[in-house]
Amino acid sequence: MDFTEIFKQTSGIVAFSPGTRFILTAIHDRLVIRQADTLQITRSWQIPTEAAPLQSSSKGSNVVKSTNQSNQSEMVISHASWSCDSEYILAACAKRGTIDVFKLRDESWNSRITVGAEGLTKAEWAPDGRTIVCFSAWALRVTIWSLITGTSTYIQYPLHPDRGCAFRADGRYFVLAERHKSKDTLGVYDASESYRLVRHFPLPTSTLSSFSLSPNGDYLAAWESPMEYKIYILSLSGLVAGSFTPDPDPGYGIRCVSWHPTGFFLAVGGYDDKIYLLERLTWEPIAILDLQTRIGNSINIWREPPEWMEKTQGRGFLSYEKLRPPYSIGINRPDFSKSHPKSGVVQLSFNISGTLLLARFESAPTAVFLYSLPSASERIFRRDRRCRLQQRLS
Repeated sequence: MDFTEIFKQTSGIVAFSPGTRFILTAIHDRLVIRQADTLQITRSWQIPTEAAPLQSSSKGSNVVKSTNQSNQSEMVISHASWSCDSEYILAACAKRGTIDVFKLRDESWNSRITVGAEGLTKAEWAPDGRTIVCFSAWALRVTIWSLITGTSTYIQYPLHPDRGCAFRADGRYFVLAERHKSKDTLGVYDASESYRLVRHFPLPTSTLSSFSLSPNGDYLAAWESPMEYKIYILSLSGLVAGSFTPDPDPGYGIRCVSWHPTGFFLAVGGYDDKIYLLERLTWEPIAILDLQTRIGNSINIWREPPEWMEKTQGRGFLSYEKLRPPYSIGINRPDFSKSHPKSGVVQLSFNISGTLLLARFESAPTAVFLYSLPSASERIFRRDRRCRLQQRLS
């Protein structure tokens, strides 16, 4: 999404509502809601300078702590997002340690959550749209606030203050990476029962970087720190279903992981500019995709038109130009003698149908790569064809 100078925004906070009817933007200490089709302003709120009691619906009220007035730099909104039903919007000021909640249908309604001395790193909505998950600084704890009851639940010692957590697709379970007695562990909490601990088990990792839940929630992919290229596949009961390490070991670890929408494939990208597509039966690669500097004749190439900002005066868009292959892409050579070299896969994402995989490489910052995958019907047809061929040969 690209905004012109007429429609300002800060920190890249721009988000469509779940129904795509509205657009949320943050400008310093102000939230602005616009109509998605006309960009007309519908609602606007400014973060209050003083903490007020947290006001809920007419059926009840909640009270939170108050803080002293903060300076202007602390009032800048660091996180803003919609609830799942587009009814509420949260705006977090991490430096100030406050989360303000606003209601789309009632411009005068607002609530505030103020954290304590543990600080605030990130705030996000839970899948139910009435619970806010707050991550403290220094990985001290995760606080889960309910807008309905006004109560909070604390989970101690998260492994990372800004990642290493996920909700299952149906929103029933909250999975959190934790650190207990100098060992990586995983906690599974029941969101429908006030985040009651359901299961707690150790992880096979030595230093967990992060993890990713499969779309159907039956598997979890956990990978090591950037110094080791190894990924484990586990069930939510703690059983290790498989692991993968390239041969030979590239020396640096994993940067991106993305599940196929069906959960049958797992795309893994590291610092070696390679994408390994793992399949669910053996958790071994069925395809290895490399960063290609020279594009062949069988590949479609589109390029952003040069000087399009000057041609449109920053207020429009031009169609991409289709180039004739072969074509060479400029590559930045990384320095592997330094920590965190500027190389590898920085983004992996499947489309909804799972027929396309989008990839971005840090070595090629001006290019986006799209890889086509066979659809489910094509995979079934190929599998049946192989089975018939094997039966015929036998």
